[in-house]
Amino acid sequence: MHIESTYNVECILLPGDLSKEKTCISVVEKTVKYFGQIDILINNLAIHYEQKSLMDISAKQLMDTFATNIFSYFYTTKAALKYMKRGATIVNSSSVTAYRGSPSLIDYASTKAAIIGFTRSLSSSLVEKGIRVNAVAPGPIWTPLIASSFKPSKVAKHGSDSPMKRAGEPVEIAPSYLFLASDDSTYMTGQVLHPNGGEIVNG
Repeated sequence: MHIESTYNVECILLPGDLSKEKTCISVVEKTVKYFGQIDILINNLAIHYEQKSLMDISAKQLMDTFATNIFSYFYTTKAALKYMKRGATIVNSSSVTAYRGSPSLIDYASTKAAIIGFTRSLSSSLVEKGIRVNAVAPGPIWTPLIASSFKPSKVAKHGSDSPMKRAGEPVEIAPSYLFLASDDSTYMTGQVLHPNGGEIVNG
């Protein structure tokens, strides 16, 4: 599906299961065929399922979470890199859980930590080619994932444990992505921005 806005910005919608490598390749190829190039790649995809303990995480859940949350980043980036030139940039979505963990989202937090390692390693690999790789690690944010995967009682308290005592809105983390995707951040690679409501993280 092709969409054109009143601001003269175009996009194409390409639905598919990005946990599958063939889908990632197809999305990249269709994008390049339509736009002719890829200058910015933002990997932003995740699922999570609450479990009380590690013992409750099935092999299927583990594979689904890793395939969606981190394998898709590998697949899509690998497919896109052959079209990305000097000056291009990659932004990966991690999470505050990569730094502080989560007792009920062990597999999810593990994938988000893997994204940090992926970001730092890839940035070192691509720095001489002039392609920057950074990440954003948001705190609790109001997204469809929250309402669809948490119990209503937890949704009602979402973000209340942050220093700001609330969850953030997508519009409050968007500037972090825009900054890392723009020429304003040309002296940054292998770094992580933390729009998380005031939680201090080290790492």
